[in-house]
Amino acid sequence: MDSHSIGQDVTRCELCETAIVHNYCDFCHVNLCTPCIGKHISDGYDKHKIVPFQERRSTLIYPKCRIHQNKTCELQCKDCNIFVCSSCTASKQHKGHNFVEVTEVYNEKKEIIKKDTKELENLISPTYEEIALDLENQLANLDGGYEKLTTTMSKQGEQWHREIDFVIKKMKSDLEEIKVKHRDILRKHLDEIKHIQSLIKHTSLALRKIEKSTDISPTIEYSSKIRQFRKLPPKVQVSLPTFIPKAIDRKQLYSLYGQITPLSSTKENVLSLNQPNTSARELLDKPEHVATIQTGYGIVRSVSCLNEDKIWASGQTNYIKCFNIKGVLLQTIKLASGSFPDDIAIDSDGNLLYTLWKTGRVSIVKNGQTEVLITMQGWAASQLCVTSTDDILVTIFSDDKTQSKVVRYSGSTEKQSIQYDRYGKSLYSGNANIKPITENRNHDICVADFEAGAVVVVNHDGKLKWRYTGRPSSTKNLSFKPFGITTDSQSRILTADFNNHRIHILDQDGQFLRYIDNCDLQYPLGLCVDNNDNLFVCGFTKGNVEKIKYLR
Repeated sequence: MDSHSIGQDVTRCELCETAIVHNYCDFCHVNLCTPCIGKHISDGYDKHKIVPFQERRSTLIYPKCRIHQNKTCELQCKDCNIFVCSSCTASKQHKGHNFVEVTEVYNEKKEIIKKDTKELENLISPTYEEIALDLENQLANLDGGYEKLTTTMSKQGEQWHREIDFVIKKMKSDLEEIKVKHRDILRKHLDEIKHIQSLIKHTSLALRKIEKSTDISPTIEYSSKIRQFRKLPPKVQVSLPTFIPKAIDRKQLYSLYGQITPLSSTKENVLSLNQPNTSARELLDKPEHVATIQTGYGIVRSVSCLNEDKIWASGQTNYIKCFNIKGVLLQTIKLASGSFPDDIAIDSDGNLLYTLWKTGRVSIVKNGQTEVLITMQGWAASQLCVTSTDDILVTIFSDDKTQSKVVRYSGSTEKQSIQYDRYGKSLYSGNANIKPITENRNHDICVADFEAGAVVVVNHDGKLKWRYTGRPSSTKNLSFKPFGITTDSQSRILTADFNNHRIHILDQDGQFLRYIDNCDLQYPLGLCVDNNDNLFVCGFTKGNVEKIKYLR
């Protein structure tokens, strides 16, 4: 009998192929019995690491240096973002650069992988299951609902007898077409959900594989895709049409028989999983200044970030800089045009977007490469933001500086233009002054119109909801001139009151809540709130970005 067929669930030594394994070479990844250890290490190679079999794969596998053979890279150059060995650190190429141990980066990425895996499996995936189940239930109840409508039509038809048979057939045909559209809508959304569920499952398996691996390269090269799955689709509710019978009038037979209302499809927003529901988080009685980032700019115009790891800032130079919360400069992007950026924004993938001063261009920096994403004719781009669906909202003004509007883009394609209210009056002041823009969590579009001295808020369709022109005060305040604007997880709106050195906090309906006026703000400009509701404020006079905590 073949000895290998006996106890096939027992791991054997890979050298003698007969003895039960007791040890493991954590460098070569070879199973060894005790007698074969000497043979395995007899090649004189000094990198062998023999450990008990139960402790296998506990040794980190460092990448080999591409320049210095037989050396491993135990450091990472933060400036070049590459692995380096000890010899590399002393080279001219890396003179004056900052280095970090790869084990530190490895451990940080491992924590991110664990966190992403947990969120994917415990939060995001179950939510998609719930959405899919709801769509399946709607499909299951679809025929019953339409059967009730058909019955109602038939009863009405019996009263009209033969002269209305043609009308009945026509209206049933109309209803059947709507039913097909209804079904198509639900199936389309269900197919999209199923597709994303498949991606989630595939990603989860890949994360599990990396999580169990001790290979440094794929772990450190791992780029989190979790934000793609956090952007949950709206919860689709397509209501049934209604049949409204009317009195019999043969001269208006078809129209009086009744009418079928069109499909009414509503999209209920699912709570973003960027963070837990923080409805219990109240405003601090006294906001706290937490940190200062010295940017090196004379004036900091704009700030944008997703978290404290990368905080982008721009001033009145042709350089855009990226810092961490400790103020360490991580990256600098030089604009070839020589112009300074009017505004900057970060999309969900961490790509940098910016508008160029008094031009009709929006550019994107992706994978270290800059490309023009949007080009306008007859208009100049001013401020911009990225929406929850990765659309781009841009405030623009005409070349003659008499008109202003908001334009929505999907990539480089224009999808929507917002300029007038229902009476044909301009929503925004017609000039080249800045008009910072942001999207609220309820999809309202909020613009700080500096010249008009107003925060203008429209809904997703561009319909005016309200204006805020500052809070009446008995003190001798200067006129309200909003500069920066941003929103937080509670749909609160924060806007910088440039003249009066403070921040106004409003609720989503435009009601004033409180000021932030105790943090030594001097002529605040750009604002942003990260995923953890930390507020970052640009300063006009000091050239700094201030971090402020204003929620409990």
